[in-house]
Amino acid sequence: MKVRSTTILAVRRDGKLAIAGDGQVTLDKTIVKHGARKVRKISGGKVLAGFAGSAADGITLLEKFEGKFAEFKDLTRAAVELAKDWRQDRALRRLEALMIVGNPEHLFVLSGTGDVIEPDQGVAAIGSGGPYAQAAGTALLRNTALSVDEIARKGLEIAAEICIYTNTDIIVETLP
Repeated sequence: MKVRSTTILAVRRDGKLAIAGDGQVTLDKTIVKHGARKVRKISGGKVLAGFAGSAADGITLLEKFEGKFAEFKDLTRAAVELAKDWRQDRALRRLEALMIVGNPEHLFVLSGTGDVIEPDQGVAAIGSGGPYAQAAGTALLRNTALSVDEIARKGLEIAAEICIYTNTDIIVETLP
């Protein structure tokens, strides 16, 4: 049986960042949880982070990232250092999750294969409904004057209309 959980959408524009996540966790063909919380403010509210995948793995990665950010005090450097450790460390390499981290200046998608991707257009999405949420978020960012938190929420609502693994139990966190 395959567990599918959470769609995360991040939108950055005009010195603001919003990350939204739905709460659905699905085991095979059954929804087992509606309100999982996989979007958080970390590092004293200086960084937003969201993860898709295993909760234990995602929380482990959030803690590791927070440690890197505390050490380097720079989002880009912390992201690169976490990605290096994630890829090289035998235990971390087995973690099954993807992460989005950001602040009003930078936004990154991180993976266990060493990827540190900063999207060109200020929109990134991961998880089961990620492609749908990213398409919706990009269209809303290009064609509306909505705020980043409204775009993140509406992008996930649109994804939930398409993806059976995404729901409308949405949490949005914003910076600044």
